[in-house]
Parts: sequence; C-alpha cells; structure tokens
Amino acid sequence: MKTADGTIIEQQTLPARRPALLAWAQSRTAPWAGAMEATIFTGWVYDLLKPMAVELKAAHPLMLRAITASKKKNDRVDARKLADALRCNLLPECYIAPGPIRELRRMLRYRNLVLRQAVRMKNKIAGLMMESGVEYDAHRLHGNAYFAALMDALEDVPQSVVDLLRLSRSLMLMFNKLQRRLLRALAEHRDIEERVQQLMTIPGVGEVTALTWAIEVGEVERLGSVSKACSYCGLTSAQSESGGKSARGPISKQRNKHLQSVLIEAAKLAPQRNAQLKDIYEMEITRGHRNRATLILARKLVAYLLAVDRSGQPFEQRPPASHREAETLPGA
Repeated sequence: MKTADGTIIEQQTLPARRPALLAWAQSRTAPWAGAMEATIFTGWVYDLLKPMAVELKAAHPLMLRAITASKKKNDRVDARKLADALRCNLLPECYIAPGPIRELRRMLRYRNLVLRQAVRMKNKIAGLMMESGVEYDAHRLHGNAYFAALMDALEDVPQSVVDLLRLSRSLMLMFNKLQRRLLRALAEHRDIEERVQQLMTIPGVGEVTALTWAIEVGEVERLGSVSKACSYCGLTSAQSESGGKSARGPISKQRNKHLQSVLIEAAKLAPQRNAQLKDIYEMEITRGHRNRATLILARKLVAYLLAVDRSGQPFEQRPPASHREAETLPGA
C-alpha cells in the first residue's frame, strides 16, 4: 500500500483465500483504490474486493510487462510497480466482463475444448485405420451404420487396434453429445437468447458464431468502431511506424483468439449463404490471395454483427450503392 506521493505505508503477503482477503479489506480505515495483474484468479478476487474499494482495476499482463520491464522480478517488486502505475494513472487496464458473462464464457470455452477432443478422437480413428491397412470411405467413416459394419468386417487386425477403435468411437460420441448439450444450454440462456436470435438474422451467421460474438464481446458498447472491433477480433495486422515510415506486419497476436477462429471459419462458409458476401469474395479472389479474401469477409461480418448488436434490430440487407442511386433517377 502506497500513498499518492509514493510512500509505502504497508507491505505484506496474503494468501489467495477469501477469508484472508476479506479480513484485509475490512480492516482498511480509509478509502482505497487497488490494482491487480490479470491472472486465472482475477475474476473471483475482483468480485470479492470490488464492493469495498473506491476503484479496482486489472492490468493487462503483456502491456504491464512492457511498461515495467526490469532485471529483477519477484512478487514484492511487481506489487510496487502495480501501485506506482495505479497512482500515476499509467496502469494498462484490461476489460473485466460482468459476472454472468464470465460464467457463460466459461461454458462456451469448455464446449470448444470438448469439441476439439471429439475432433481428435475422429482423427485418431482414421489414423488407427490407416496404421492397420484398413480400407474405408472417409466421408462415411463416422456414420453409425457404416462404422458398425466396418468393425464387423475387420480382418487381420490386432485385437488391441479393435479395442482402441471402439474406445475412440465411444469417446467421440460422448464428447459430441456433451458439446451439443452445452451449446443448447447457452443458446437458451435467458440473458443472451434474444440477442443471439437477432445476430442470427445476418445471412452467414449461425448459432455458434452468434453465441461466440455475444459472449466474448460482452458489453458491445465498449467497441467504439468497426476498426476497434476488427482489432479485438484479431483481423488486423500489426503496425510499426517510425521516422515517418510505416510498415504493416502479419495479423497481430494481440486478439481474442476465440472470436478470431470462429469468424474466420464463418467467413469461409458465408459466400454460400450471403449473396452480397459472395460478390465481394469473387471480386477479391480475382485480385490476390484466397486468404486475403477470407479476411475481408471476416471484417465485413464484424461490421454486420456490430451494427445489429448495437441497434438491437434484425439485419436488413441493403441494395448496393449503384442500385440506390438508380432508384432516385427520374423514370427509374
């Protein structure tokens, strides 16, 4: 603890336990402001101490490291630097989502973890088949009837492979069932159900994309513009400018990786469901790289999502500018 002029008035180590933190906060005799580095503990500590603080902030770990770089690093030094950054108004504050949104994020990210495990099991099944020289139809491999018939017809395959195939299949089915149950619970959650339905009115935006946007963005008001939203979603490149010269690098790693992956996948499928995005894709694909065209569609989806989320109204497809101009001409 430091005063406004930097004088240390208290220094101690506290265990990350609710009783110890509550006892410390309740023993304060004067109003106080606090700062912490964002870690896995941040959420519940923030919720516990926020009502008792005049101000409580969480610092972005990477930005804080750049500001307070030092040869010596330990808890005592880190705490002093946090206090100095807070009192000098130099703390690189990061967004703390409301408690209900953090609960939904936890469920969504767990669902994504389970889905990845299901995909791993699918790949393992195919790998075991190839290792054992089993011929199979890749498009039908994971169908119930086809897989059962294939297992019955296995010959010259070690029993250990058969057992692993059955185990991998049962795990895949279990993971798929679990991720569908989590997805259904999220889609029907009363806090975001209406918001998700509005977002799904955008052609090319499905349930997973709408859910990921609503939950990962949280309070849409914090995204002031389309460019800021694209940056948050990891759809812009890093910039380096010095001496009047500016250079753009690859896509920045400072992003919400969950939103980035979902939006890129949605952009790959969007031309099949959205005629306007299909026209943009076909125009961009003639100019250069396919990945660049996908990135442009992802940014366009961000613009759509941001507009619908802000307005709270269903998506309305507007005609191209040339069509709107033609409608205003005499005799049009």
